[in-house]
Amino acid sequence: MAGGLLVLAAVLGVASLFPTYLVVDGQETSLAAGVAGVLATLVVPLTSLAVGGLLAAGRLPKFGLAHAGVAGALALGALFIEVHSGSESLERAGREVVAGEWLLTSSVERAAGWWLGVLALGCLVAAGACAAAAWGRTVMDDDGALDPARPGLAGLAALLGVGTVLCLAAPAVGLPELLVTNPRTLEEIVVEQQGPEALYGRPGWALLGGLLLAGAILLCSVLSPSLRPRLAAVGGLLAITATVLAAGLAGVRDAGAPELEWTLPGTGLLLLGLGYAGLTVLVWRLRRRPATRA
Repeated sequence: MAGGLLVLAAVLGVASLFPTYLVVDGQETSLAAGVAGVLATLVVPLTSLAVGGLLAAGRLPKFGLAHAGVAGALALGALFIEVHSGSESLERAGREVVAGEWLLTSSVERAAGWWLGVLALGCLVAAGACAAAAWGRTVMDDDGALDPARPGLAGLAALLGVGTVLCLAAPAVGLPELLVTNPRTLEEIVVEQQGPEALYGRPGWALLGGLLLAGAILLCSVLSPSLRPRLAAVGGLLAITATVLAAGLAGVRDAGAPELEWTLPGTGLLLLGLGYAGLTVLVWRLRRRPATRA
């Protein structure tokens, strides 16, 4: 069931690329905004499709269950953020970045792409719940070759998690500074423009989702390297990698808007996603060499 839900989430996530995402102030937006937008939308679904297919076939069960559990925990925060994105709350900022466009949010209408994305996140949360229920009844273990390295790997993952949370505390894109000339003194003054809000600076559902996402990233980063067997640790880290990479690529997509520019936290988020990918590969490849007999 967990594998089937992962596959269903993947199909819905891919399908959300094609129709209109939201209609903001009368303008239609799409998640497929440029190459970065397509990649940002496809990273999590394609990963879920590959892992879900293995899990539904009964192969490498704890690898798939660990991935589903971590992906579901991360998707819960993302689900609340999406609810905020599709709402017309009076507490919203006057301008926001929506699918790579800097738009007025005087009116927001939900379209098919938004509904498909929300359903995909809901399936991921359900897959995570199924994985948690099935974890203790699933038999899969190894010889413990990774055990000596687990504390160091957990420390490295915790550093990546803290860095990710700090990068999420600032917007991935912003408005450039303006040079204004004082008419009296003829001096040039640098004026900062009010750009997009950070994830933790948004109100309501977005704030709750941001806090849940940050907590899940930190918790799962610490716990994933301790999962047994080794492939379960790989599955958990792979889910974090896909989520952080998707967030970093979304920042690249948003920086493509004419008015916006990429910020240092946005760059850091993409680099941290690559760092998680490297850590995942390291855990997959790291094995203790067998002792040689005299």
